[in-house]
Amino acid sequence: MSGFFRDSAALRTSGDAPVDPQRRVPLTAVEPDGPARGGIVILHESRTFSDALLDLMRSLAMEGWVTVAPHLFHREPAGSDAEVFGDALFADFDATFDWLIARGIYADCVGVLGFDDAGSAALLVATTRPVGAAVSVAARGIVEPLSEDAPALVHAAPGLKAPWLGLYGEDDPSTPPDQVEMLRDATAKSDVAGLVVSYAGLAHRADEPPQVPDRDDDPGAEAIVDAQRRIFDWFDSNLR
Repeated sequence: MSGFFRDSAALRTSGDAPVDPQRRVPLTAVEPDGPARGGIVILHESRTFSDALLDLMRSLAMEGWVTVAPHLFHREPAGSDAEVFGDALFADFDATFDWLIARGIYADCVGVLGFDDAGSAALLVATTRPVGAAVSVAARGIVEPLSEDAPALVHAAPGLKAPWLGLYGEDDPSTPPDQVEMLRDATAKSDVAGLVVSYAGLAHRADEPPQVPDRDDDPGAEAIVDAQRRIFDWFDSNLR
């Protein structure tokens, strides 16, 4: 995979305290060939990165973004079924954010893209961190919070401080259409740009191989193309 490299980022001791160089999160990153326009943090809940996800990271780098994914399961032993949502996930984001800043990326030129529960974290990051834009794919916890320490997304969305894009599939049982509509209404109450887009089926995810026939006129094929275009356009428009 040309252009990809491994690194690690130092975790902060707590909150905004100085980093502890002995505690680190492993990273997979890819840099653009030319000068960087900014950086994108990819939050993905998998022990391995799919070819589709790596292709997405490569494509973002080709658009000029330093694209970096922290390994969110680095604290857990192999075979563990532990969830990654919670303080540890946000700590890994903060370390990755600091890694980008150390490479000369300005905070308002950092975007975050998250999937599933990590997509929920991406929205919450956009309410509490100085990022420039955020995108969530299939973010859960819309009405019922994912943990005792996190708000439901409908309660967090009005407090967005960075433009946020949410992408959902109408057939996803964990994010029913009526709840997505509630989130759409909550997002409209924020002081920043927000957009919630729903697709028929589940074929809109840029982190997974498209589960659609190989036909350009298939609605599922159109969904994956549209969803990926929206991700790129959102960062292009809001990270300046």
